Order: sequence, then C-alpha cells, then structure tokens
Amino acid sequence: MAGKVDWAACAEEQQKMLASELKNLKVEQGGEASVQHHTGDGDSPEDNQPDEAISSAEVSLLQKVIRKGLITSKYDIEVQRKDPNSPLYSVKSFEALKLRPELLKGLYAMGFDAPSKIQETALPTLLADPPHNMIAQSQSGTGKTAAFVLAMLSRVDLNQNHPQVLCLAPTYELALQIGEVATKMAQFLPAMKIVFAVRGEDRPRGTRLTDHIIIGTPGKVLDWGVKYKFFDLSKIRVFVLDEADVMIATQGHQDQSFRIHKYLPSTCQVMFFSATYEQQVMEFAEVIVPDPIIIRLRREEESLDNIKQYYVLCSDQEAKYNAIANIYGGITVGQAIIFCHTKKTAGWLASKMAKDGHSVALLSGELTVEQRISVLDRFRQGTEKVLITTNVLSRGIDVEAVTIVVNFDLPIDLQRRADCETYLHRIGRTGRFGKMGLAINLCDSRNMHILKDIEMHFGKEIKPLDTEDPDDIVKLSQK
Repeated sequence: MAGKVDWAACAEEQQKMLASELKNLKVEQGGEASVQHHTGDGDSPEDNQPDEAISSAEVSLLQKVIRKGLITSKYDIEVQRKDPNSPLYSVKSFEALKLRPELLKGLYAMGFDAPSKIQETALPTLLADPPHNMIAQSQSGTGKTAAFVLAMLSRVDLNQNHPQVLCLAPTYELALQIGEVATKMAQFLPAMKIVFAVRGEDRPRGTRLTDHIIIGTPGKVLDWGVKYKFFDLSKIRVFVLDEADVMIATQGHQDQSFRIHKYLPSTCQVMFFSATYEQQVMEFAEVIVPDPIIIRLRREEESLDNIKQYYVLCSDQEAKYNAIANIYGGITVGQAIIFCHTKKTAGWLASKMAKDGHSVALLSGELTVEQRISVLDRFRQGTEKVLITTNVLSRGIDVEAVTIVVNFDLPIDLQRRADCETYLHRIGRTGRFGKMGLAINLCDSRNMHILKDIEMHFGKEIKPLDTEDPDDIVKLSQK
C-alpha cells in the first residue's frame, strides 16, 4: 500500500487485525489455536488438561488492553548513572517541561493531567540537551509509552522532511499501539508525519520517505533502511527500542535490531525499554545503548495483608457452583474473577452462570488473540461483571473494580502439589491499589492438604466459610 498510512482507519480496524502477528507466532511455535464452544459434555481429552501458556508478546498486548487509561502509582524509582556529576531532575507537571504548546494541548486532550512516576523522572532526562541515552525497566500501565513518544515528538525538526526518529516494536499490534499514542499526542501538529513500517506496508523501489517518524517492526525497518534505502539511517536522531524482552523472545528480531543499530550515527539518542531485567535483556541493552542512565521501577511486592481469605468445603462441582450462587445472593459483588484449572470446567461454569442471569465473560488459552482482546475490553469496561478464566490470566492483569477472586479449583503444579506462586498471583488480582480484597477457595476433602500447604507457605490463616449460613455470608462484606 503506497502513500501515507491512514492512522484513523488503522485505529478503527484494530480489532479486526490484532490477531495477525501473534497468530503467526503461534504457528511458528507449533500450531494455531482453534475456537470451540464447551458445554461440558463430549469434550475432547485435551479439555481436561491444564490450559496452555501464551506467548510473551501476547501477554504484553493483553496487559496494554486491560490497563488502557490506567496508570498506577505503586512504584518506587531507582536511578543509576555512570556519571555522578550528571544532574537528574524530576517534574510534577507537564508545563515544567517547556514543551511545544501543541504537544501540551495534545497531552491534555488525551486526559494526562500530571506525569506518572516514570514520566516525571524520565522526561526531563529524555528531553535534556545534550540528549541522554536511557534504559528503563517498567511494566505496562506505568505511562512509559507516553513518555518516550513525547520525547520522540519533541526531537523532530519539522523543517526537515526526512525520517529523524525510528521506533522498533516486536509485533504489528504493539507497533500500532505506539502509533496510536503518537497520532493522538501530535493531533494539534498537522505538519508531523508518521509512517508505519510493518508487514503489508509496501513502497515502490526508489521511494524516498519524507515522514518524520518511522514506527515499525525490525524486519520491515531493516528492509526499508538497508535493502531498499527508502531512508537514511545515518540521519536518525532518536532510536527507540520498545518491549525488548518480547523482542528477544521473537526469532530473528534481536539480530535485526543489532544490524539496524550499526547504521545509526554515534550522536543518535537511544531509548531502550523492557518489562524485565533479566541477564539476557541487559546483555542486549549493553550492545544497543552506550553510557545509559538506567531507570528501574520496583513494583511493590504483592502482599496478602489486605486480602481476606476463606475456604468453602464442597462435595462436588455442583456444590461449588451453589457456593458461588449463595455468595452472589448474600453480598454485593463489583467484578469477580473465577479461576478454573481446565477449559472444560471453565466452559461448564460460564454456561451455568450465564443461564442463571449473570453477565459472564470466558477467557481461556484456546481463544484467538482477537477474541481475548474483545473479552478483556468488555470486562475492563464493566460490560461483563464475572470473568471466568484459566491460568492464562493469573499474572499482571489489574482491574480496579475486581472485589472478589474465586479459586473454583486450587492451583496445582504438574506433580499435583500446591502451586503457591500461582495462588499469590491469582488472588493478587483483588486488593489492588490499596483496597481490601476477598479471596474464596472452593475445595473438597481430597484437596484440603493443598489448601493447608498454601496456608503454611504464606503463614496466613485461610478461614472456613459456610455459604449455607446467611450470617457467614454477611461477614464477607465486613472489614
């Protein structure tokens, strides 16, 4: 498709196209997921197995979707720099950054009132003259995309009609996320031109790009810059590499990023972002980023202190369902996440709750990326009040309105022992942002040893709950 990308059309069609890149990843990893509808009868043997894991690229994308518009503040900043004389500043307002008025107007139009933790620390450094290189570790939901996009837009000289900023992302979907942020932030700067270098975007030989910013995936950018010479990599002033940990997990992307980096001028400002700080990521960063300032966001450890934990002794699956029905009949529930061990159980429970009039969303490993995005969007917006899921959603998903987490099945590992780490991540989906949370474990007599192992591991009592007793139900809503 020749010519300038229609970003508005891209945004409108995002839901239709989200599955493409990650579905390719699934094929590379040995098979594409199929969609089935479970009724609990006549299921295949695979339905009784623990649900499949999903790729790191997909995890990152789902986190971005669920945290859209949400910036949390439970972070401590750790800054490292090689030059102790290098000044570091922080700002409490965007006005203090002395931005172009059009960019400031764009920020406010997007609903940004004050900088997040990473923005107030990173932006003065990213916008300083002379430019500083940066490595930042931060999870989705911290505002880091807005930080580096603002820096990208601020560095552009609109009088020079050639690519000056290059931003790499590991997949089409993640590149699109960055592009949407950039387009919205630059909405009052019509002269700012952004081009999308991803699969499906083709140019005739001999093309010379006049856009200011290129956002794309490593393979396409390498083709455009080195093979076809659509733009001059030696004129790039800012190089951003986002989702480095996902980049490493995607075959070929790391090597392609190294090759692109070799053509950049020594004066180019480099920004490197990753959600993790593993050794492999840091080795990648050391090659890409000379003399960096390093920012780490140390997230507050997930704690059980503000989560009330109970267990209900149930004779069978129907008794577990009745326990949930009694809880819903006795207290007001905002939004709830219910964790099941298998797709078969999750499908059975979703069907049963829906028949009883609950607005239920079902999320399991068999769904396509597009379907998962749709499910999470509806749950985040409150369209559905109950999210029934397997372990695909046990980590990293924060929804402020979640008041109850139910373990329909206790988490176990492959040896059928208590999986305490998964338990922590599961019930940590409630009690977020300093609020009180409620975790209810449904178990039968055969699994009581698993519950006791979890209790012993965390040193926290899990109290019995009789869901047939209205007085016991009432105490759930008491602090």
